[in-house]
Amino acid sequence: MSTTADATSEADIESGRHTGAGHPDSPAPAPTRDPRTLSAAGDLLRALAAPVRIAIVLQLLEHSRCVHDLVDALGVTQPLISQHLRVLKAAGVVEGERKGREVLYSLVDDHLAHIVVDAVAHVEEEMT
Repeated sequence: MSTTADATSEADIESGRHTGAGHPDSPAPAPTRDPRTLSAAGDLLRALAAPVRIAIVLQLLEHSRCVHDLVDALGVTQPLISQHLRVLKAAGVVEGERKGREVLYSLVDDHLAHIVVDAVAHVEEEMT
């Protein structure tokens, strides 16, 4: 049996309208976030949502790499790696630094790497 408080919609959660009312022992609601922040976080997670992009982030966690290093490590074509790097760069996940004829890509910071590492670890735990 479902009550109104149990049937919280995704829109209610995103807008912060879900308060947990009706549950006397519920903890206080978490602070709400600005909708623009939530939208940007969703964009960021979508940028990480492709298996090749996850693999790229894991490779860059070790150290900076150029496109051909990523091609060799991941076994996918150069155009595909370049396309995924463009998405990650546009989302602010990676940055490129020109070194002669090559561009070395690295993670902007470790926050996003933690998200990817934790997601992969979670799936690996569930699969065992």
